Amino acid sequence: MDHLDELKEFARLHARGQGITAEHTADVLRRITNDTPGDPRSWAAVWTAEGRAAADRGDLLDACRHYALARFPYPADEDRRQAQELGVSTFDSWRRAAGPGIERLEFTDPDGAPYACWAAGLDRDRPLLVVCGGIVSVKEQWAPLLPLLRKLGFAAVVTELPGVGEHTARYGPGSWRTLSDLLDRLATRADVSDTSFLALSFSGHLALRTAAEDPRVRRVLTVGAPVADFFTDAQWWPRVPRITVDTLARLTGSADETELRGLLPEFALDQKLLAGLDIPVRYVASARDEIIPAREQALLRRALPDVRFKVFDDVHGSPAHLGAMRRWLFANLLLLRFTRRRVTRQHSSPIPLSRRQS
Repeated sequence: MDHLDELKEFARLHARGQGITAEHTADVLRRITNDTPGDPRSWAAVWTAEGRAAADRGDLLDACRHYALARFPYPADEDRRQAQELGVSTFDSWRRAAGPGIERLEFTDPDGAPYACWAAGLDRDRPLLVVCGGIVSVKEQWAPLLPLLRKLGFAAVVTELPGVGEHTARYGPGSWRTLSDLLDRLATRADVSDTSFLALSFSGHLALRTAAEDPRVRRVLTVGAPVADFFTDAQWWPRVPRITVDTLARLTGSADETELRGLLPEFALDQKLLAGLDIPVRYVASARDEIIPAREQALLRRALPDVRFKVFDDVHGSPAHLGAMRRWLFANLLLLRFTRRRVTRQHSSPIPLSRRQS
């Protein structure tokens, strides 16, 4: 499969996951003939034009969906960078028009890299819910959920994986510190001692790593998260899609695939680390996942005292089961919130960043 064909194949899945109809996606893809920046029939140009058309008719959230596909899988050229910026500014216009409720937060991570979040319902008496996408999804894809999350009683924040969207940091084995630092920064605006993560794909891995270090994390809900074998299994690696490989190389700053593969084992979570997680973990798995090995589930079953799975007959992220997946995740989130047990974690207070181990 060549580059453009692989882009189109993944676009069908990501468009479906955002609620774009298969018919509309097929129509857009028929008009894309290349991936050459500046060409009016290129990937970024056609998707961006669709986004502008949606914005012109007043459907700003639909415009954001198209801009997210225009910058897919990452902003490697000027056209994609422009699409990413349009996605942020258009979402900002939508939330301002919708009235008070969603606010923009801007921070600097422990390595000095700036990043931004969308938030709603911030209140010191509300438990914190952090939502984060994977290596190709920007926060604007998930931020429309914020009004619902506020109604459900959460102080909710949508952020991005390091290296994705407005988060300019390099993605690495120590990137979990960014999530823990985010809790530090929100300590006066939410009950961070009762934090949940709804973390998709690679951010699910980051959430598990954070929970192993930070006692404020009380539960993790994830979809298709890599754990160990994805990072270490040489036999699985040739099956990983080229888009995933290229995106990981980009986010980690690796010069090539060889350098990337040398780095990835440092991300792996071992059974000893996982065994220290005395929190509920809820995991949506896909039976035909082309990115995450099924053996990750077996490791989590062995290591975690409280883990449950929902398996869909689908590819990575279960885009064909979006409604059922969201219902399962939200049902578990609410159940865990209202039946939460106040366990004593390894540490009774947050660990200063200077003392946390990578």
